[in-house]
Amino acid sequence: MRIPAHSVCTAIRDDIVAGVYERGSRLTEELLARRYGVSRVPVREALRTLEAEGFVVTRRHAGACVAEPTEQEAADLLEMRLLLEPLGASRAAQRRTEAHLKVLRGLVRLGQERARRGGSEDLRSLGGWFHETLAQATGSHALTSTLTQLRHKIAWMYVVDSPANPVESWAEHGAIVDAVTRGDGERARAITALHAERSTVSHRPRFSGGTDRAAGVRTSQHPVNMSGLRH
Repeated sequence: MRIPAHSVCTAIRDDIVAGVYERGSRLTEELLARRYGVSRVPVREALRTLEAEGFVVTRRHAGACVAEPTEQEAADLLEMRLLLEPLGASRAAQRRTEAHLKVLRGLVRLGQERARRGGSEDLRSLGGWFHETLAQATGSHALTSTLTQLRHKIAWMYVVDSPANPVESWAEHGAIVDAVTRGDGERARAITALHAERSTVSHRPRFSGGTDRAAGVRTSQHPVNMSGLRH
């Protein structure tokens, strides 16, 4: 199926994350162009972008290949997430629009309903959309881009188990939206930090020889006031 040239980068990235291309495997322009139904020019541009993002490396005598992240690089991603997602929530509280809030509330409603009924696949998708929308609500292209790329890389390097208590997890999503709605950046930051730390333990390295559970990222022992979480 032919796709627009501007989507080639997204298509290749998605296939790398999904494991269509194994780590270390070659990515030839000719084969990629044939697969996505485009010329080699947009493929070449896409590979340059993906190299800058860290998904692709160029090797002498081999050309473009899927990157092979180290254990430390994988662990660093979760550490970065613990720092950047709370920052994003704080910025969203200051810069969100009514359109962002409408989408966030709708996702929380659906997520809480699905969590009560069960259905992990739906919850996984809804969670992804929630965090993408929250990132967009930061009003910062650089921060949105970084958070989105971070989530793509984590999805590539880790298998994420369903939360032990999805109802509680979606109550936290709801509390984040409440804080963002009120413009309470500190509250949004604190709840998001706790939410990110709790979810870290559900991340298991996808590749053999990877890091231990949650890539050795510590979980904070400092409690955060979660009053008002229950709906």
